[in-house]
Amino acid sequence: MKKRVLYILIGAVITTVAFQSCEEEENETKISSYESSESHKAGQDCMECHLSGGDGEGWFKVAGTVYDEAQTSVYPNSTVKLYTGANATGDLVATVEVDMNGNFYTTKVIDFGSGLYTSVEGNTATKNMMSSITNGKCNSCHGVSTDRIWAK
Repeated sequence: MKKRVLYILIGAVITTVAFQSCEEEENETKISSYESSESHKAGQDCMECHLSGGDGEGWFKVAGTVYDEAQTSVYPNSTVKLYTGANATGDLVATVEVDMNGNFYTTKVIDFGSGLYTSVEGNTATKNMMSSITNGKCNSCHGVSTDRIWAK
């Protein structure tokens, strides 16, 4: 009887472990907003942590940091928009608010297709990125191999 109980317990443990390892991760919804100050690590590549299997909460589809025109201080409460056409033309695919720390991010699924064009709206001007993007890892280039994203 004791062996039978032991086999049942071992079977239950193996079954539990098997079910736990087959569970899918859940993507937590995270979207920046003008009033929020929850973000961190301005200027760093957000998607090094905020991806499936990463340490960050939520799997970001677009994320980055906006700076002032001098590119020395973060620029809060601006807006990042993604369009199908250059110079803010075509269809508006996504609008992402920049939070109080200068960061923007969203877990909303975005179809980049063959490329989207970015527009950053500040208080006094809109700045358009001339080339299209096929992913939303903005800080993986900006501030590394190209100028920081900035607004005015």
